Amino acid sequence: MSNASSGSGDIFDLRRIRRLVELMNEHDLGEIDLREGELRIRLRKHQEPVVTTYEPRYQPQPAASEARPAAAPAAAEPAASDANMAVVKSPMVGTFFVSPNPESPAFVKVGDHVGPETTVCIIEAMKVFNEIPAELAGQIVAVLVENGEPVEFNQPLFKINTRQ
Repeated sequence: MSNASSGSGDIFDLRRIRRLVELMNEHDLGEIDLREGELRIRLRKHQEPVVTTYEPRYQPQPAASEARPAAAPAAAEPAASDANMAVVKSPMVGTFFVSPNPESPAFVKVGDHVGPETTVCIIEAMKVFNEIPAELAGQIVAVLVENGEPVEFNQPLFKINTRQ
């Protein structure tokens, strides 16, 4: 009985899990997701939330001669109107993909309703394709990244209206 669970092909083999954790640390990976038939193991290094309030993807920097007080009220207005908006952010550095392969349709598009477990995209990092869940419920309002574009840790990927 113990031979079956500790075999070299078993996805839950303790030595394999330890080696995966070592690889995560060695290559600074945030998550590894493996599937073998009906079995699945997902290792996540950080469990902090990846969804926060909306932040513009690009914020223009004011010129040195411009006065900052004039820009402050303009920045406060969108925050009040975006009370029900949340952003799904990238949990890692990698390449953003909207579908599992070029022939497949996108996981989600603007107007789609998603749940916490809904896969919204894939981020490829170090030849590992990581499915990224929405982690909240709502309606996709905007896709903030182009397919195949590199993304940074904590970069906004999707804008979601949480008021269904």
